[in-house]
Amino acid sequence: MIFRIRIILDSKEDVIRDIEILANNTFEDLHKAIINCFDFKGNEMASFYLSDDNWKQNEEIILDSFLEDNSQMLMKETHLNSIVNESQKKFIYIYDFLKLWTFYIDIFEIKDHKKNTIYPKFIFSKGSLPEKAPKKTFIADENNDDFNEEKLDYDNFY
Repeated sequence: MIFRIRIILDSKEDVIRDIEILANNTFEDLHKAIINCFDFKGNEMASFYLSDDNWKQNEEIILDSFLEDNSQMLMKETHLNSIVNESQKKFIYIYDFLKLWTFYIDIFEIKDHKKNTIYPKFIFSKGSLPEKAPKKTFIADENNDDFNEEKLDYDNFY
């Protein structure tokens, strides 16, 4: 079985890639496929987040763990088919936490794989990746009345 996946950059311009990947591949395999289809170097941290239909960011699937308690889902240990189901077909993918390349991942079709086909397979491309990650606007940025730096108590941050 394969998943047909649409990967959409969170930007004003349409930047879309569609791939097919085996259902039993890991999120690390999907991460590598995304890096390849967008020509990233692959040397930055990244995470997937489970998402609902309204793109609300939920539980994280991380590339590497710095904790010893194994409480987090790791990309290399989490298979796509262990998470994907009828109610869980959307994910948010963040690449490079300093630049915040943000992508919406949507599994739009599940079908049988074709014999003699190598997966992951790139099946569609639209738009070019911009030179810089699109700027993110946060709610506090839009409504400056909600945030007043003068009210911060720096002496009590420790």
